[in-house]
Amino acid sequence: MSATLLPGVLGLITGLTLIVAIGAQNAYLLRLGIAERAQVVLPAVVICAASDALLILAGVLGMGALVQSAPVALTVIQVLGAGFLFWYGFVAARRALWPSGEVLEAGGQEDSSSVRRVVLTMLALTWLNPHVYLDTVILLGSIANGQPVGRWWWVAGAMLASVLWFSALGFGGRLLRPVFARALAWRVLDGLIAVVMVAIGVRIALGV
Repeated sequence: MSATLLPGVLGLITGLTLIVAIGAQNAYLLRLGIAERAQVVLPAVVICAASDALLILAGVLGMGALVQSAPVALTVIQVLGAGFLFWYGFVAARRALWPSGEVLEAGGQEDSSSVRRVVLTMLALTWLNPHVYLDTVILLGSIANGQPVGRWWWVAGAMLASVLWFSALGFGGRLLRPVFARALAWRVLDGLIAVVMVAIGVRIALGV
């Protein structure tokens, strides 16, 4: 394997191991992929992939030390992030317990307000998570800078992992729509999302 291809593959694998997990961002994007049209899913996928790229780049450029030297900023993000996750967990739990007709209709018409809501929610889920700074900026940045050769190919591979994963999650969600033609399936999904959001919120609030 060439000196450029190997670092790229290693970056791709490393990036996937970090993002392919049940998290608040992934859970929300999956629900969007199942319920919404591409015009709504696209900005969410772009935000996820672009945010990862910016955070990885920040880590490679040495911003990890700045993150570690700003514990107050991380504490503020921790409080805001936990609060937002608790709120979204409550909303998801309410949908699961008392579903409305609208949330059961996959592919409903999108409008500017729904796109705006999706964008703001995804930005909050992405940037109000203190772990994203610790895992992506510090961890991936350190691994990238530790590559003996092909550092930027490694970075490109890690960024590609984000693009592939978030695109598959967002645009592949439509394959599950036949399952979610039933109200019970939506209630189960929203119940799981509520558990995920609250569990991650507790983890963030406790700083673990």
